[in-house]
Amino acid sequence: MIEKKVVKEEANFQKSEAFSRTMIPGTFARKMRTCLIWQFIRFAIINVKMIIVVGKSH
Repeated sequence: MIEKKVVKEEANFQKSEAFSRTMIPGTFARKMRTCLIWQFIRFAIINVKMIIVVGKSH
């Protein structure tokens, strides 16, 4: 018999049919979403991109 190894992130897929299409982020994605330093860097990058786009339109 083949045994299935259930990963913690995949546990939600096996509960019921209602949750079969939901996706749970992995540990790396969760850490990046909660890291304030990374969020500040992303915020700065998005602002620079917006300044470039607005600068081109004027």
